[in-house]
Amino acid sequence: MVVALGGLIYLAYRGVTLLILAPALAIFAAVASLERPPLATYTQIFMVATGDFIVQYFPVFLLGAVFGKLMEDSGSAEVLAHATVEKLGSERAILAVVLSCAAMTYGGVSLFVVAFAVFPIAAAVFRRANLPKRLIPGTIALGAFTFTMTALPGTPAIQNAIPMPYFGTTAFAAPGLGILTALIMFGLGQLWLEYRARTASEGYGDHADAIARRDASSHEHGAGRNGGGGEAEAHPSLPLAALPLVAVIAANLAFTSLVIPAMNTDYLATSEYGATTIDSVRGVWSIIAALVIAIVLMVATNWSRLSNPVASLDAGAQASLLPIFNTASLVGFGSVIASLSAFAVIRDAVIAIGGDSPLISVAISVNLLAGITGSASGGMSIALTTLGGVYLEMARAAGIAPELLHRVVAVATGGLDALPHNGAVITLLAICGLTHRDAYLDIAMVAVVVPIIALVVLITLGTLLGSF
Repeated sequence: MVVALGGLIYLAYRGVTLLILAPALAIFAAVASLERPPLATYTQIFMVATGDFIVQYFPVFLLGAVFGKLMEDSGSAEVLAHATVEKLGSERAILAVVLSCAAMTYGGVSLFVVAFAVFPIAAAVFRRANLPKRLIPGTIALGAFTFTMTALPGTPAIQNAIPMPYFGTTAFAAPGLGILTALIMFGLGQLWLEYRARTASEGYGDHADAIARRDASSHEHGAGRNGGGGEAEAHPSLPLAALPLVAVIAANLAFTSLVIPAMNTDYLATSEYGATTIDSVRGVWSIIAALVIAIVLMVATNWSRLSNPVASLDAGAQASLLPIFNTASLVGFGSVIASLSAFAVIRDAVIAIGGDSPLISVAISVNLLAGITGSASGGMSIALTTLGGVYLEMARAAGIAPELLHRVVAVATGGLDALPHNGAVITLLAICGLTHRDAYLDIAMVAVVVPIIALVVLITLGTLLGSF
C-alpha cells in the first residue's frame, strides 16, 4: 500500500495519466498483498467504484465545464475580470485580481478557465503597477483555489457537492461558519500577498508574456471577437456578463430551499429509483438545475456573440471528460485499497488521531489523502467512499450536525491538495510562464498554509458553537 501510494504521487507528478496509473497501482497493491486476484479486482472493485462515482457526479462535471466554456467564448469572463480591475485600479491590483477570480469561480466557472481569462489582464495591471510578475500565480490561486472552492456556502464547486449524498446535506451547509472561514482565508491570503508586494525589491521585470500581449486595449468591453467562422458581436455589458453567475447562486438557493422541498418525492423510496431519500439527492439536483438554467440563460443572451454555439457546447462537454475520469479513477484506487485487510490498521489509526472528535479525524484524513493524490476532489472521494459512513455515525454519536461535518470535509480538501504536484498548480504556473522556484512559495502560503489555519479555526468554532 505504501509503495502504491508513493508511486501514485511520484508518477502523477512525472505526468503519467491517472487513467492508467490509478488502476495499475491498485491492482499492484491488491496482488502484492496476496489477497486479491487482479482481474476480479479490476472489474468488480475498481471499475464498480469508478462507475458509481461517474453515475453520481457526471452531470455536475459536464454542466460546470459547459458553463465555463460559454463564459469564456461569450467574452463574459473577460468582461468581469477587466471590469473588476478597472474599477479598483492598478493601485489595488492584487485585490482586483483576487476578487475577479473569486466572482467567477463562485459563480461556477472552472478555475482553469478563470486562470486563462484573468492572466492577460493581471499581467497588464501588474506591469502598470510595477508589481513582480511572480506574485500573479499566488494572487490567482487565492481567488480561484481557496475560499470559493470549499468555504463559501452555495458554491457549485465539485468539492462542495461531493459530501452532499454522504451526509444528506446541501451546498449551503453551515453557511455562517462557511462565510467566517472564507473571510479568514481571504483576509490572511490578502495580507500575505500585500506584504510580499511591499517588501519586493524588483518591479514587474522583463517578461515576454505571449498571452498577456492581448493587453487591456484588446479587452475593452466594446472590442469585437473573432471566433471560428466569422466576426462575433461586441462583448456583453457588465450586468449581462454577471447575470449567469447570479443566476447559478440564486437558482441553487431557490431549488435547495423552496422548489425541491415543495415537491412530492415519495417515489424515490421505490426500488425503481434506487430506494433512496430526497436528502441524498437534493443537493446534486439543485446544482444541476441551477447550472442548466444559467447555461440556457447565457446562450439566449449571448447567441450573437457566440460565433459557433454548438462548438462551444461540444468543447465544454469534451472538457468535462478528463477531470471526471481522473477523479473517478482515484475513487476506484481508494476502493481497492480500502478492500485490503491492511487498510483496517490505517483506518483505525486515522480515526484515532482525532480522539473523540470526528471533526479533527476527518479533517486530517481528507487533507492527507488530498495531498497524496494531488487532488481535492480525489482525496475527498477516497476518504468519504471508505470512511464517510463511519464519520457520519461518529458525528451523530457526538451530537455534531451533518452540516458541520460537510463544511469541515469541504474545507479540509483545500489544504495539502495544492502541493507542488497538483495539476491545477502546474497548469497555473505554465499559463503564467513561471516555475515552481519562481512563484510556488506564494501559492503554498495562500492555498496550503492559510486554508489549514482557517480549517483549525473552523473546527474550533464548530466544536464550541455547533453548526450555524
